[in-house]
Amino acid sequence: MATPATRPAIVLFAHGSRDPLWRAPIEAVAERIRTLAPGAAVACAYLEYTEPTLETVVAQLAGSGATAIAVWPMFLGTGRHARDDLPRLVDALRAQHPGIDFTLQAAIAEHPDVLHAMAAAALQIGHP
Repeated sequence: MATPATRPAIVLFAHGSRDPLWRAPIEAVAERIRTLAPGAAVACAYLEYTEPTLETVVAQLAGSGATAIAVWPMFLGTGRHARDDLPRLVDALRAQHPGIDFTLQAAIAEHPDVLHAMAAAALQIGHP
């Protein structure tokens, strides 16, 4: 079991939007993580249109002593941003923060538990 000192920080990485309400679901996931794992280091970061950026969040986590950061792309699939843009950003962060162990996860919707949750939710359509 990871201790707070060894538990990786988690960054939920999303595209971003000009609509300020768009970020609410991503922030809700972060809050759910905090509820499930009190004291967990979790932050949201965005590619464009929304602050903070991944670079800003990683700098904050590094400043607070994070030595491992798991980046979770909050995407439904592995499109261009998850396949090309995000790996380039994480590679640059590895160079800027050589003392941090970065893990780049697959798009969140490709995780079997998330696929199951989406299918189960879809089956609830029309049911209270």
